[in-house]
Amino acid sequence: MTALLNLSENTNRALSILKAKYQLRDKSQAVEYLVNKYIEDSRDPELKPEFLEELKRAEKEKSIEIKGSLAEHFGLKNVQKKTKGKTRKTPK
Repeated sequence: MTALLNLSENTNRALSILKAKYQLRDKSQAVEYLVNKYIEDSRDPELKPEFLEELKRAEKEKSIEIKGSLAEHFGLKNVQKKTKGKTRKTPK
């Protein structure tokens, strides 16, 4: 596909820098590189291979069972909660 683009001077300069940095053949390859990078970066985290690897590692980690609330489990007393702009202490 062929496309004619009107670019600002700054965009043209940025594409030239990108082209030189990654040793691309021409500016159309630089545009394609940017679009592919955008697609890769904007995908949902659960679709990225790095995220799937992280999930697999997390599944192998030892887990703990928490009965009751986190505050009870970790021995936190008088933890303050903010509700509707007011601060109150949790019941003991």
